[in-house]
Amino acid sequence: MNDIIKQYVIEKEPYYRPVADEVELYEATYAVRMPMMLKGPTGCGKTRFVEHMAWKLNKPLITVACNEDMTASDLVGRFLLDASGTRWQDGPLAIAARYGAICYLDEVVEARQDTTVVIHPLTDARRVLPLEKKGELIQAHPDFQLVISYNPGYQSLMKDLKQSTKQRFGALDFNYPQHDIETEIVSHETGVSSEVASKLVSIAERARNLKGHGLDEGISTRMLIYAGSLIATGVNPHAACRVTLVRPITDDPDMRDALDAAVTTFF
Repeated sequence: MNDIIKQYVIEKEPYYRPVADEVELYEATYAVRMPMMLKGPTGCGKTRFVEHMAWKLNKPLITVACNEDMTASDLVGRFLLDASGTRWQDGPLAIAARYGAICYLDEVVEARQDTTVVIHPLTDARRVLPLEKKGELIQAHPDFQLVISYNPGYQSLMKDLKQSTKQRFGALDFNYPQHDIETEIVSHETGVSSEVASKLVSIAERARNLKGHGLDEGISTRMLIYAGSLIATGVNPHAACRVTLVRPITDDPDMRDALDAAVTTFF
């Protein structure tokens, strides 16, 4: 394996608790190198799932956190000027395509649409990446796969993928796990008892019912792990929940009171 790509190999198994047949389906899509799209709310396990699958398949994983300032050059590469003169530096997408990694574009709708268009030639039968500034055409390595994720809850006319992009991908839906499974995840990741983990999940379920009724987003599994991690170190559960579950998701005093009351109900 090339030294450039070795740094992206995941050495230790990332914990992931399957909730349905997503692991088997992803393995099948990787076998045919189908580009994949993971859809679901923030903090529900999309990134962890990709990390787990890259480890399971023993493939390097290059993750890009997309943002509105990201340009096509940030993905593909650019010429740099140094003491020796001008040299080309591959971007993360070019490295993945050239050397055979899984490239994961996290929250891809945050990127500008003119940026996401550069992935199109990699997501059809051509499997190529044109480096127009360099005058090179990268033929994607046989092991290369492109994976993108986004949160449909944040969709708008300004922030959504074009149909011409969506239809190039297979898709897996993710959501917050059922109560027992989410309890198992929180307990495993934090070391708190199943009883405490179950209470945290119950608080989250109440908050999720308020989505669209004062909350833009519910309490995520990631946030529950933060709360459980604090409780496991001896922090008072009320304080831990206030810091990790309530204050981050709302500034509305009435909504904070309602969430604090939910915490008090269970702790």
